[in-house]
Amino acid sequence: MIPSSDSGPTAVPLLEETIPQNLARTVAEHGDRDALVSVEQGLRYSYSEFAAEVDRVARGLMATGVAQGDRVGIWSPNYAEWVLVQYATARIGAILVTINPAYRSSELEYVLNQSGTSVLVAVDSLMTSDYRSMIEQVWDRVPAERVIYIHSSDWDDLLTAADAVAHNQLEERTAQLAPSDAINIQYTSGTTGFPKGATLSHRNILNNGYFIGEACKYTAADRVCIPVPFYHCFGMVLGNLACTTHGAAMVIPAAGFDADATLHACARERCTSLYGVPTMFIAELGEPDLSSYDLSSLRTGIMAGSPCPIEVMRQVVEQMNMREVTIAYGMTETSPVSTQTSADDPLEKRVTTVGRVHPHVEIRIVDPDTGETVPRGTSGEFQTRGYSVMLGYWNDEARTAEAIDTDGWMHTGDLAVMDDEGYVNIVGRIKDMIIRGGENVYPREIEEYLYTHPDIVDMQVIGVPDVRYGEEVMAWIQLRDGAKTTAEDIKGFCRGTVAPLQGPPLHQVHRHLPHDHHRQDPEVQNARTVHRRTRPQRSRPGTERLTPCAWPRSNTTCTRDRHRSLRRWRRQGHRPGPDCRYRRSTSS
Repeated sequence: MIPSSDSGPTAVPLLEETIPQNLARTVAEHGDRDALVSVEQGLRYSYSEFAAEVDRVARGLMATGVAQGDRVGIWSPNYAEWVLVQYATARIGAILVTINPAYRSSELEYVLNQSGTSVLVAVDSLMTSDYRSMIEQVWDRVPAERVIYIHSSDWDDLLTAADAVAHNQLEERTAQLAPSDAINIQYTSGTTGFPKGATLSHRNILNNGYFIGEACKYTAADRVCIPVPFYHCFGMVLGNLACTTHGAAMVIPAAGFDADATLHACARERCTSLYGVPTMFIAELGEPDLSSYDLSSLRTGIMAGSPCPIEVMRQVVEQMNMREVTIAYGMTETSPVSTQTSADDPLEKRVTTVGRVHPHVEIRIVDPDTGETVPRGTSGEFQTRGYSVMLGYWNDEARTAEAIDTDGWMHTGDLAVMDDEGYVNIVGRIKDMIIRGGENVYPREIEEYLYTHPDIVDMQVIGVPDVRYGEEVMAWIQLRDGAKTTAEDIKGFCRGTVAPLQGPPLHQVHRHLPHDHHRQDPEVQNARTVHRRTRPQRSRPGTERLTPCAWPRSNTTCTRDRHRSLRRWRRQGHRPGPDCRYRRSTSS
């Protein structure tokens, strides 16, 4: 049996340089080419102009007292200034703290305090969000000393302040930087607890961006439309850094996602590549006048961020001309991409897998119970190791140790299967797996089938409490406008095809599906909360010691080695019992 493990090619060496060093090489080669276009703002920078403006912002930050290693937060949607701040902080060795524009005041306060942010760059407001008001609410309780509002006199003052710092001072600062230096903190949210600050280095995200661009076959002739948010790795790494490492153009269609604006930008700027999560592509495909846009320049792109429905992928290839579109998989903690399909992969692989291992990365799939690598074709937890694994969670050694084991493997919590050719398919999350009457049910498998129904636009499959089975399957479904399909129709569609359940017995049909984790529909959130609470309760870290226990998912005897990681303990659902040497109990 072939084990589910693989290592990426190493023929092309890693970039052992900092982000500003790499940008300088790109500017020297492609100075006259477009670097950044913000369609909504009417801005356009060549690489030479972009580098000059980045340096101006960098010197302005130095003039305000930002030192190497200081944290600079940015709380803004996709504006050109966001990209300038990204590269300016890298230029002076400041650590960019990217803040989700959907955060409210309590989350903002937590992130600013946890990261120790000293300067915050933000927008005044956007749509219904009054950022200035929220900043004022928390300002007396955070360490930040200055806020700079984009599109205000604050920004003008920052640029004016740059005159006080000589160019040679900027060069001296840049010369002190090392590829291994922390350069970015991205806060990842889970279903419980406060966000964790994944800390990434120049080496982490520069190389990941570079090899993502290689997989998409980027050259200086490419123009990449980036409607995905910059605060996330999808925007700032897969988007911006993949472009600047290849001399390609970054095209921002709008501050926030808008399907029409995205299609307009692709057509007007003759984009060759388009990014998005599945729901973005669904919205674009659903535009009534999709055929009126000239998308003939498109050839590739990336669909990632959540499981990509096979049917949506096929439509993107056929209707949007993205014949070389790729699928990427990863997580913020791994910079983010670990596997990716290539432009040369057969369509079958590009619509059914998340590709093969990235260069200079190791991957494996292990049994969540034993930690042993499983044979190919068998489901298990996806783990990865290599240059892309984060430095750790900012100021949180305990949670870092839970996520990265002593051998350097990042434990993703994702369930995956590797085929004989090394292609990986993500089948779900360990925590999302539904156990119905003792049988494991993976929501992803049901979702893939439901996506083939012509009236279904989007859906989520979740587990809810059930007296008889412990957990029951629920499908929360969004129909296309005007559809008359009922829950009974959906049951009939599933009957005889979704074994062994004959389709989800519980359905909720709605006009819209909540996706933002801060604005979940209360019924869905409540169902998930109840679902989580039916899981066995476990002790908190720091209150436990090892005593005899049982191993619930195996007849074999546990060993102390199996219990050395609190992360494994929590994920694998251990129970107290007399048949094993070790268990955890509350310390006195």
